[in-house]
Amino acid sequence: MPKNLYNDTDAPQGGGLASLAYRSRLLGADRSLVNLYGGNTSTKSVEKDHLGRAVEVLWVKGSGSDIADITEKGFAGLKLDEVLPLFGREAMSDEEMVAYLERTTFEPGRPRQSIETLLHAFVPAKHVDHTHPDAIIAIACSPNGKEIMGQIYGGRAAWVEYIRPGFTLSKQIGQAVRNNPGLECVVMAKHGLVTWGSTSKESYENTLRIIGEAEAYLVAHRKSRPQAVKSLPEAERKQLLAKLMPVLRGAMSQEKSNVLFYDDSPEVLDFIGSEGAKELSQVGAACPDHLVHTKRVPLFLDWKPEEGQVGLLEKAKTGVQAFAHEYRNYFEANKSDGDKIFSPSPRIILIPGIGMITAGGDAQAAEVSRQLYHRAIQVMNNAQNGFVSLSAPESYAIEYWPLELYKLSLKPAPRALEGKVALVTGAASGIGKAIAQRLAVEGAHVVIADLNAEGAEAVAAEIRRARGHRKAFSVGMNVTDEAAVEAAFERAALEYGGVDMVVNNAGISASAPIEETSLEMWNRNQSILSTGYFLVAREAFKLWKTQGSGGNLVFICSKNSVAAGKNAAAYSAAKAAELHLARCLAEEGGAYSIRVNSVLPDAVLSGSSIWNSSWRAERAATYGIREDQLEEFYRGRTTLKVSIYPEDVAEAVYFFASPASSKTTGGVLTVDGGVPAAYVR
Repeated sequence: MPKNLYNDTDAPQGGGLASLAYRSRLLGADRSLVNLYGGNTSTKSVEKDHLGRAVEVLWVKGSGSDIADITEKGFAGLKLDEVLPLFGREAMSDEEMVAYLERTTFEPGRPRQSIETLLHAFVPAKHVDHTHPDAIIAIACSPNGKEIMGQIYGGRAAWVEYIRPGFTLSKQIGQAVRNNPGLECVVMAKHGLVTWGSTSKESYENTLRIIGEAEAYLVAHRKSRPQAVKSLPEAERKQLLAKLMPVLRGAMSQEKSNVLFYDDSPEVLDFIGSEGAKELSQVGAACPDHLVHTKRVPLFLDWKPEEGQVGLLEKAKTGVQAFAHEYRNYFEANKSDGDKIFSPSPRIILIPGIGMITAGGDAQAAEVSRQLYHRAIQVMNNAQNGFVSLSAPESYAIEYWPLELYKLSLKPAPRALEGKVALVTGAASGIGKAIAQRLAVEGAHVVIADLNAEGAEAVAAEIRRARGHRKAFSVGMNVTDEAAVEAAFERAALEYGGVDMVVNNAGISASAPIEETSLEMWNRNQSILSTGYFLVAREAFKLWKTQGSGGNLVFICSKNSVAAGKNAAAYSAAKAAELHLARCLAEEGGAYSIRVNSVLPDAVLSGSSIWNSSWRAERAATYGIREDQLEEFYRGRTTLKVSIYPEDVAEAVYFFASPASSKTTGGVLTVDGGVPAAYVR
């Protein structure tokens, strides 16, 4: 029995909008009851319109919202007396229905009503819940689902055969409820459940009770499937995933950039490793609501641990190609005039012994796919006497439903770096932090790498708060430590599936006349600024060649890379090495669509950990001025008479990150206000 979360003390009084929002959130709190972004709830209440007249209003969940966190603002309001006459119609197209309902709006400024609004209007109850409980869908997707429903509920439930949501389905449900006064619920084949009540609490508790009865039946009739493939130990799984995910991501990115996410939870491993899992997974989606986020079927890599890493990577490449070929055939067989194919790459990848990988345009989309396939696993595990799903034409009718396509058209255009992953070294402060934040603004997922692990996590947390779910994570990394660099890229592969862009930014500084320059100072500058940049670049090249989808490497060099720095031989020589390394790598990477460019800033005093060190005092002493005069000194020597800030450097990096520079490699962009001695020539 699902847990009853209703609390009379917390629940709003009355049966209006506040009560509906409260009930909805309770239902959404349990994902085994309602899919992420799925389901819809309603109430009917009397409200005063703008003229003070009493109007009966149907409040129904707005399209695209998630009832787990919905507020009163998330519901559409329609004038019920203008909606109910539609029940007398024989038929109505989706387009006619939407246009009609838009004219019945009670209050402007609210979200668009759900496509299943008429279902709520036609059921003659004050409160109505439409949910997608795992237990109900398991029965609704069983070959003898109608018979099982009768065994559980008798005459208390009506069965409605599958039909795409819209006017006809709503009318069928409305007629079933109106013609059977003793009815307590409607089970929709291959779809979900409709329940109701005279109060918000009664509707909620009726929903739980009906679902609880289905759960009890399934528990009593549960059959487990024996395991065919034993799960690998966690360390081996992670090792293989770190190699596998970039290969998958590269194969899939030929169509669209994706962020990947893996799930090796016990539930997933048990399902994928069970006998018949491949055949079961290819039957179809467990619920129409899943299709947009999971596609009709997943990619199942028919691999066994004894085939090893080489066999796994090969099956991943050929598997993505085969999936795309089959998806294009599915599209061609079912398309209508004007349809444009979505990316043919899989959204769900299942690997026996290893786990599940999900893909999406960003981390949130990958997470939605992951959550929904967990629900599908529960449905498939509990379906009785087999599992049935939507046919290919039925699936296509949902996936390419004009109303769904219209919703997608309302979304803002993707940002320039949507679906891209950037790794920025030295990103805990100063220039690196500004770069990471700038790339995140444009949609990138950012790996904040820094020796200062605590500072790196603070920056990552700031980006997550501002940009959303898993938009950044931190990794402590010493760029001079070969193993640490390798581990950082491996972590990026596990978190996001790979990396598209690397910004070599980690830095230090040192100033001293040559006779006072110690070997330790010289070696430290070379180690971090030259060797460190080499190690990071080398690991990036390895990953990009594995992905096979190109790459973008940006070096943050310095004015000192091309102009002499008095009393800064160790620093300047290392910075010159950086620039020449970048040019060499640009030549080497071209054949693999890897671009390498450099940004040359100067005197970025603001927010920099370098300039907060002894470097500030040392440079002031070099020029014979006080520390507080240093900024004005640097500004005065520029052609433009300006100061340079971290955000200025970040803009230059964004240029190299963006499509605007797609045909530029080996380039050098100065961000120094114009220092004639450092003009590139």
